Formats: sequence, structure tokens, C-alpha cells
Amino acid sequence: MSDLTPEEAKVTAWLASRKEAMVALLREMVDTDSGSYDKAGVDRAGQVLARFHEANGLVVEIVPDARYGDAVKARLPNPSANDQRPVLLLGHRDTVFPQGEPTRRPFTIKGGRAYGPGVADMKAGLVIEAFVAAAFAECGGLSAPLMMLTTSDEEIASPSSRPIIEAAAREARCVFNAEPSRLPAGTEFSRDQKQSITSGRKGGVFMRAEFTGKAAHSGANYDKGISAIVDLGHKIPRLQGLTDLERGVTVNVGLIGGGQTVNTIAPHAWCEIDLRYVTAAQRDELVGAIKTIVETPVVPGATGALAIKGEFVPLERSSESAVLFEAYRDAAAGFGISVAAEFTGGCADSGFTAAQGCPTLCSVGPIGGLAHTPDEFLEVESIVPAAQVLALAVMRTAARME
Repeated sequence: MSDLTPEEAKVTAWLASRKEAMVALLREMVDTDSGSYDKAGVDRAGQVLARFHEANGLVVEIVPDARYGDAVKARLPNPSANDQRPVLLLGHRDTVFPQGEPTRRPFTIKGGRAYGPGVADMKAGLVIEAFVAAAFAECGGLSAPLMMLTTSDEEIASPSSRPIIEAAAREARCVFNAEPSRLPAGTEFSRDQKQSITSGRKGGVFMRAEFTGKAAHSGANYDKGISAIVDLGHKIPRLQGLTDLERGVTVNVGLIGGGQTVNTIAPHAWCEIDLRYVTAAQRDELVGAIKTIVETPVVPGATGALAIKGEFVPLERSSESAVLFEAYRDAAAGFGISVAAEFTGGCADSGFTAAQGCPTLCSVGPIGGLAHTPDEFLEVESIVPAAQVLALAVMRTAARME
């Protein structure tokens, strides 16, 4: 790239020289077990990053949590900056996989793709954020303070991390969240490529419904029982029927269970419900409709109760966030990468930061796919360009916001 400033050239060259180190850190992160409910594992992944940050001159703060993994903050101060609000690099260390998954299928590279639990979602994003922070510590060139925040529970809707994320967003001038970027449908990876990042996301509410009936012997006293399973069974199609694809609303009953024995009228049953929506008004409307269905008995005498387990707010597009996208798109163009912004039904912590009024851009990580599956992959050759583009976008956005 011939149009780089000397500072930009120095930072991007430094990152280009660190590919092997990036892959090594990614291997260590992927092979560190860190399912959302494995506090010890998520904390070990945090310690890997904390050691890296400290070795590269950042100031590390551990925010402890008794139940889930600790949050890790790393700061690169800039006392000379006119605006002391930091640029925030955001990400999560937890994965959806059960304990022992990295032992069963450790980090591997085949055919230019890296595989392993969480390799794309989102340990590669954490790696490039860490190296971007290290590049600024080594080379300078950033006109703002920098903060990197990694959390422990995004895959379960951030029950402990949400207030930490929101507080960091209120402190920051802008946020880059390195969830994986994607290839447009039907395209294959190349260095001169098209890439999709996220400018908007749906909100999500994750609920559990409990149903209570009355046990009875299914042979001798059939008419004395009240089946919670039958009550739930009638309600599943009603819940699913709330889906309205034209409005962007989906309701999915993803888990069910219940009963005592095969020869007992079921005294209890349960289901878990995933709601996705676009606007706050839809959220309130649909939660109300779901609650009504759950609590209104179909089987006389049965009862139902609804509880919200976790929740994401939407990542809404804004004119301020458009500035971040333009900086990112222009930086990518210099590397021959054409970037498009997409709206997705997936949720992320970026919705929390945007809801605090902080300009936010999501999915600026390396290119990956098939997240949450054993076939999850990362395009290895996208790691360095993703780090370089992110670094330039951070530098240019910070300069515009001075």
C-alpha cells in the first residue's frame, strides 16, 4: 500500500512479520478448554491473554467473578491524547463446547484452514486484537488510549459480563468487536476477496417455561392425573406460530423435557424458547405473547410459568457507526479486500455497547465459518490482513474522533 502514513506503514509491517506468532497464540487459545460454564478453563484462557498483554507492555486488570470466568481488561494509555476516551477492542473467550472438546479435536491446520473449538468464534478475533494492541505498544501511531476487554460468558448472553461491557462502552469513544467475518455466499477465499462484516444484529431473549400438572397412575387412575406434557405439547405449535419472517421475528422451542415414568401421568414438563427480534417494541410484544401462551392452560388444572434466562439487545445501525464502517472499508480496500456490511439474526455483545450510544462495528475478525459445530473453520491467510485492516481502522477512526 503506497498511501500509508509512516506510522501506518510501521504498524502494518510489524503485524505482517508476526504471522507465525499469531498462529501460535491461536493454537494455545483453541487448545485451552473454555466452555461458558467452565470457569477454571475460561480463566486459563484469560491468563494466556493476560501474559501476552503484560509481555507487550499493556496494563492488565482482572475483574473477578465468582460464578463465571473473570473479565480481563488490558490498557494502553496515551497521556498526550486530547481525548482520553479509549478505543475499545471487545471479545469473548468462552465457547459453546463441552469440557474436553480441545482434547478430542485439538487445533489443526488442513488445506489452509484452521480447525478446533472456538477457532473462529472467536479466539482468532481475540488473537488479532491482542496483536493490534501489541503493535501500537511497539510502534506507536495511535492518537488515542486503547482498551481491550475480553469476557467469559457471551455464548450464554453475558449474565455476568453485561454490566462490565456497558461500563466500558460508556467510557469508550468507539468499539470494534472481532467476531468472525464471513465470505459472501457462494464465494471462495482468496487474498483479493469479498468479505462481509456486521453492521446490525437482532436482539434475542432466551426463556425457560415450566409446566406443572398432577401425577397419577396411567393405568389405574388415568382420569385423576393432569398431564404437564400434554399441556406443553399443545402450546409448542402456538409458540412456533408467533414467528413472522417478514417482520424479522422468530420463536423457536429448542429444548423440551418432562415426565416421571412411562406409566405416570406427567406432573411436570419444561421447554426452552429462543426469541429473535429487530425492534424493542417487537421484544415487548413477543415476550408478552409467549407469557400468555405459557400461562394459559390447555389441559384443565395445569399451570405454566415463564422465566427469562438471558437476553441480548439489538445492534442497531447509526450514522456514528457508519463512520467506523467507512474507515474499515477504506482500510480493507488498500489490501484488495471489498467489504460489505450485513444485517444478521445472530446476537453478540456489540448490541450492549451500541445501546450505550457508543459507535460500534462488529465481525471485524478473520474469516471463518460453521461456528458452533465440529466443522468450524478459520481461513489462516485471513489472520494477518484482518489484523492490519483493524489496526488501520482503529488509527483512522481515532484520528477522526479527536
